[in-house]
Amino acid sequence: MGDDELNELRRRRMEDLQRQQQQQGAVDEEMARQRQQQEAQIHMVLMQILEPEARERLNTIKLTRPEFAKSVEQQLVILAQSGRLRDKISDEMLKSLLGQLTPKKKDYKITRK
Repeated sequence: MGDDELNELRRRRMEDLQRQQQQQGAVDEEMARQRQQQEAQIHMVLMQILEPEARERLNTIKLTRPEFAKSVEQQLVILAQSGRLRDKISDEMLKSLLGQLTPKKKDYKITRK
């Protein structure tokens, strides 16, 4: 193999890598756009089904426990889409729902003898 052939192989390989990176970038952009669109739809549904106080509570939970808040949001959207919600969810209703979804902590009682 001569230097010219080696340089040609390198150039082709670089072009292939650049093409793959561009395709991956396009796929990543599309996924980000879809994720953003889903989040916007969830936000719109939550705006419709939650009263302002309940929305504030959910936003506060989102700051401290984002995964838990995400699962609560998903549950609320499922309830809304299935038609099981008749009225807007108040703060008290959200508190009771959060109480049901929060795993129970075990109490340990230590007695000394």
